[in-house]
Amino acid sequence: MSLIASDNRRIIVGLGATGVSCARHLARKGVPFVVVDTRENPAGLDQFKVEFPCVDVHCGELDAEYLVQASELIVSPGVAISHPAIQAAIAQGVHVCGDIDLFCREITAPVIAITGSNAKSSVTTLVGDMAAAAGIDVGVGGNLGLPVLDMLAQGEQALYVLELSSFQLETCHDLRAKVATVLNISPDHQDRYPDMTAYYQAKHRIFRGCRQAVINRDDALTSPLLPKAVLTTAFHLGKPDLNLFGVMTDGEGEWLALGREKLLRVSELKVRGQHNVANALAALALGQAADIPMEAMLAALKQFTGLKHRCQWVADKGAISFFNDSKGTNVGATVAALDGLGPTLGDSRIVLIAGGEGKGAEFNDLKAPLQRYGRAVVLIGTDAPRIRAAVGSIEAQDAADMEDAVRTAAGLAQAGDIVLLSPACASFDMFKNFNVRGDAFIAAVEAL
Repeated sequence: MSLIASDNRRIIVGLGATGVSCARHLARKGVPFVVVDTRENPAGLDQFKVEFPCVDVHCGELDAEYLVQASELIVSPGVAISHPAIQAAIAQGVHVCGDIDLFCREITAPVIAITGSNAKSSVTTLVGDMAAAAGIDVGVGGNLGLPVLDMLAQGEQALYVLELSSFQLETCHDLRAKVATVLNISPDHQDRYPDMTAYYQAKHRIFRGCRQAVINRDDALTSPLLPKAVLTTAFHLGKPDLNLFGVMTDGEGEWLALGREKLLRVSELKVRGQHNVANALAALALGQAADIPMEAMLAALKQFTGLKHRCQWVADKGAISFFNDSKGTNVGATVAALDGLGPTLGDSRIVLIAGGEGKGAEFNDLKAPLQRYGRAVVLIGTDAPRIRAAVGSIEAQDAADMEDAVRTAAGLAQAGDIVLLSPACASFDMFKNFNVRGDAFIAAVEAL
């Protein structure tokens, strides 16, 4: 590789959607940069060269000697900062950041920052809906929807609600959120992190410089170590303490509540399951901390129907309900779906469709909720044998593809049961992404 010119000391590492958004941002500001990518022929390279014909792009293995010449590496989420070449640059004093830091350098509006192993897309969308219902000009993005720098190009908003992945948080130093939360933590991305501690530490970077933290009392791993000056509030699925969010039960049923104040009947939510009740409480806690009026938040909650591929009701066929939770790409998500839907079934049960690429995870945590709520498991994909070994005595059958899995699951289910696609795995062994996997499930259900 040739040396970088002395005035061109920023290197974008990774040419995915985030890398391209960083390139556009730097170009708008007149800041020179080059791009490197670990892939020999990254997707979108030809289009990038059309848009940026004068920008050098170097593809293939990262070269430490090249990277150490930069004053700043702007690393895309798909590239681990643990890469030896990046670590060599850090050791030489090169600053590493990501698109979130570039975004935060430009804005003056407050940020609600949301992460977690599961439910972050649903809660981020819901908080955005709450702000919009209050008439607030709100931008919603990050790991969900538009990259933040593409969103910024449309003009600054009055408030930003950002979903942030652990990968994005690895390079995040300057977030300084008005409100920050880790919704939950369960094993995920163990193919990227050496252990759960490293994953936990990446998630908790979201609290750096925050003014208020929202904690899930049902998950001790969400509670950060913070200075006393940082305000905290909390939610959980139990009876709420004074000024905290929870669930109150009386003769009229279950209520979302703030302390002793009843806010909304759980039965008025359009989404089903205890996990969705937790999502609603988290959104209320975040919105209150960001000064969104309660009336607007409750109005948005009543209208929220959930996100596609996230415990999405698909159809009822022959007294069997089919739910699409293709976004359940880790064990914690599938456990949440089982524990959320299971208590609503009475004597009926769940037939689970699971399997795919497990990302190095263990599947033992599926056993207990399947024993409580499961009738059978239909297995697909690379890690089907490992799931079969983990779930114990519950009936398990293999399927060749999604169509076969849906037919098999429908045959195993009884009247009143739920057939749930919640794979506990990534989709890449069989599908382009979880969206394509979920769409295949919907098509197979419709074909029954």
